[in-house]
Amino acid sequence: MSTGKSLRAGLVGLGSMGRHHARVLSGLEGVDLVGVVDPMGDKFGAAQGVPILNSVEELIALGVDYAVVACPTALHEPVGLSLAEAGVCALVEKPVADTVEGARRLVEAFESRSLVAGVGHIERCNPALMSLRARLEAGELGDVYQVVTRRQGPFPHRIADVGVVKDLATHDIDLTGWVTGRQYVSIAAHTVSKSGREHEDMVSAVGRLDDGTMVNHLVNWLSPLKERFTSVTGERGCFIADTLTADLTFHSNAAVTTEWEALRAFRGVSEGDMIRYAIPKREPLQVEHELFRDAVLGKPADICTLRQGMRTVEVAAAVLESANTDRSVSLQPEDLAAHGS
Repeated sequence: MSTGKSLRAGLVGLGSMGRHHARVLSGLEGVDLVGVVDPMGDKFGAAQGVPILNSVEELIALGVDYAVVACPTALHEPVGLSLAEAGVCALVEKPVADTVEGARRLVEAFESRSLVAGVGHIERCNPALMSLRARLEAGELGDVYQVVTRRQGPFPHRIADVGVVKDLATHDIDLTGWVTGRQYVSIAAHTVSKSGREHEDMVSAVGRLDDGTMVNHLVNWLSPLKERFTSVTGERGCFIADTLTADLTFHSNAAVTTEWEALRAFRGVSEGDMIRYAIPKREPLQVEHELFRDAVLGKPADICTLRQGMRTVEVAAAVLESANTDRSVSLQPEDLAAHGS
């Protein structure tokens, strides 16, 4: 990179995700990691010898161009607002905030100062989903009918402050809007809490996007089977992405004609070829950091904006509202394009 001068970056939080951020940041080309904030210290030695600080104010005083916010969700808003007020760009872990109002305040704080800010919706950088999105944009599926996601696995002990909707379903909400280029207009959901915690640990949701596409999400922390499944079904067949292995397969509708009159009258589909694509598999977190670095440098980079992150929090809030009231919740599509995102 020929910028002549490296960007100065900071990190807030050395939890399980923060430690991964520290690893990638410390080796990121064109970037110097200059300070890490964690009042608990660096008990895993993840900061690679970088100074450990007690407060965001100390980090700002070091003179950073941007900071990665990987502290607990409830702290995203106060930390983000401090960074925005100091004129520091920020990459905030998902979800961007734990409330819609908090997300709005963050959007306003960064947008009003024209600061680059993004949300760490890492699935956007998964090779299988990047390839799927490019193929949908190229029209390979024709009309899209349905998006189905399943995200299941055992309970992660690192999560204490939110339930499965805000922690996991936000991945599926964001990736669904991102790969289709569409927004949610309605959602209906049921949740259960079986693990003795105050938050929900399983959710089943059915939604609709603004072009009529049907959406199904099944997310839980109650399964010994780990699954990360996304399928998009449309006019020409079905794409299936496994984001654990970063594999993408395509099951095509066969163009086989039948002479049986009764069957021909039914406009169904028949089984066709199955293709498994060979795609380069780079680490999604590395890709996410490179994109954000480029965005800070003013280069074109497809990052998840704070406004898009806020939209995901709005849909997640609608999921919880639907589950609590036992009714379908409508959402107004927002003109994201008008806000440069």
